[in-house]
Amino acid sequence: MEFLHEPEFWVAIAFVIFIVLAGKPIYRAIGKMLDDRAAKIRKDLGEAEKLRNEAEKLLAEYQRRQRQALKEADAILAQAKDEAERIRKSSAANIETALKRRERQALEKIAQAETLAVAEVRNQAVNLAVLGAQKALASGLDPARAGSLIDQSVADLERRLH
Repeated sequence: MEFLHEPEFWVAIAFVIFIVLAGKPIYRAIGKMLDDRAAKIRKDLGEAEKLRNEAEKLLAEYQRRQRQALKEADAILAQAKDEAERIRKSSAANIETALKRRERQALEKIAQAETLAVAEVRNQAVNLAVLGAQKALASGLDPARAGSLIDQSVADLERRLH
């Protein structure tokens, strides 16, 4: 047993005893540290899961709001199209009414002008007939013959003007 006299042997024995005696508290400390670390990781995972669930809820809410906003935008667009169509029809009706009114006014002005022209032609014809009668009288026709010529001219004028 020569190895009992070797210092390396006793150092090895002392090291093993130290490891056995010190290993238990070190093992407990390392185990506690690992358990604490595992608990912290579980806690972080739980919190991450909670945050993920909240994020999913927020995402679903925003998607719902986006769909709702799109529906509202579509409704507003449809309403604007309907309003534009209504305004277009109303404008077309207003323009047609205005055109008819202007056409009627133009026809009335034409009729007035025609009436004035006919009246002016009649006046001119009467003036010419009177002038002709005056010349005839002045030239020495007898009054009976001159009266009959005037009456005949006036009758001819009325018949020719109508």
